[in-house]
Formats: sequence, structure tokens, C-alpha cells
Amino acid sequence: MKKLRILLADDHTMVRQGLRKVLEERPEWQVIEAGDGREAVQLAEMHNPDVVVIDIAMPVLNGIEATRQILKRVPSTRVLVLSMYSDDAYVSQLLNAGASGYLLKDSADVDLLNAISAVAEQRSFFSPAVERLMQTGYTRTPADPVRDRYETLSAREREIFQLVAESRTNREIAAMLSISMGTVETHRAHIMDKLDLHSAAEIALYAVRRGIIR
Repeated sequence: MKKLRILLADDHTMVRQGLRKVLEERPEWQVIEAGDGREAVQLAEMHNPDVVVIDIAMPVLNGIEATRQILKRVPSTRVLVLSMYSDDAYVSQLLNAGASGYLLKDSADVDLLNAISAVAEQRSFFSPAVERLMQTGYTRTPADPVRDRYETLSAREREIFQLVAESRTNREIAAMLSISMGTVETHRAHIMDKLDLHSAAEIALYAVRRGIIR
């Protein structure tokens, strides 16, 4: 029997290992672990998982950007978000990024196995609180929506934005992304111009308000 490959991405080691123990009670399931969003993208490309279970707030690359990149590089993969956040902004961003399900951590002990099974079978799964949110706030589209400035950033700019917000230096960012320091500086300038921000401190505050970093 072919095993269901599950990539579990969460930066809390104890949470991740606890979830893995639960999932591996099913002998037909195989679990791979990732500790941040960038590692999740790399492992998804390497192992081509059937389902990715991913948290939102992770270092290096958050769950929203990781979901976008994973589905672009491995389109056959299905993504299930496992998060403590039920805000409309998170739900809408993850659904727009292509996630197939959204499960709140406070109901994971009851629903996680069913959620993964549903997503693996090409169905959707949402916690009741998220479903209610979708039926109210998320489904109501303003007549003249104002475009969020953050959404004008390119994928690379969003990556660098998070790393700057985490207080990484230009040298560290260049090494992590395998680009030159000059390229980092250029992207950083474009980010600050697009978001009308003027310092690393303002970038960090913006990132916290958006929930990109804790």
C-alpha cells in the first residue's frame, strides 16, 4: 500500500513532535518535519508530499508565503493550515494562496485526522469557527476594495521583508537567499518605498501588525 506522505511544518519542536506522534499512529501515513517556512518549501520540492500541514507564524518564511511557494512548485500537493489564529485577514490570505483547509489548533485533537483525510481526498476542511467567518466577513466583498500595499510586493520582496523584520542583516539575508548584498539592498529600498516605511523598526512594527512575525 502506498503511504500518504505528510509534511508537518511548525517552528515549535514539542508541538511538531506531538502532532507527528498522533499522525504516525496510522501506519499508512508517513510524516516529514520542517521547522520553518523555507525548510517546508525545500522539503516539499524534495519529497512531493500529498498533504502539507502548516502553521502561519513561522520564522524565516511565514506560512502564507510558504503555501504560495509550495503550491507553485508542487501543484499536486494539498495544504492544510493548522493555526491558533482565526482572523479574517489570515483566512482570506491563506485561501487566496491556495490552501484547501484551515483547522484551529484548539480543535486539532478532535479534527486533525479527519481534516488531513479530507484534504488528501481532494475535499476541503474548515473548523466551525472558520466556516462561520467565511460565511460572514470573508464572503462579503466591498464594492471598492482598497488594495493592501503589502500585496504589491513581489514574492522575493515579501521574503526579504520578513527577514528584515526579524532583524537579519543584509549579509545574513544575502547568504540565506544566495543573492548579492547589493541585490538585498535594492529589494530593501523597493520594499520601504512601496510600503512607505523609513526604518527597520517601522518594518518590524508593520510585520507584527500584519501577524507576519510574533
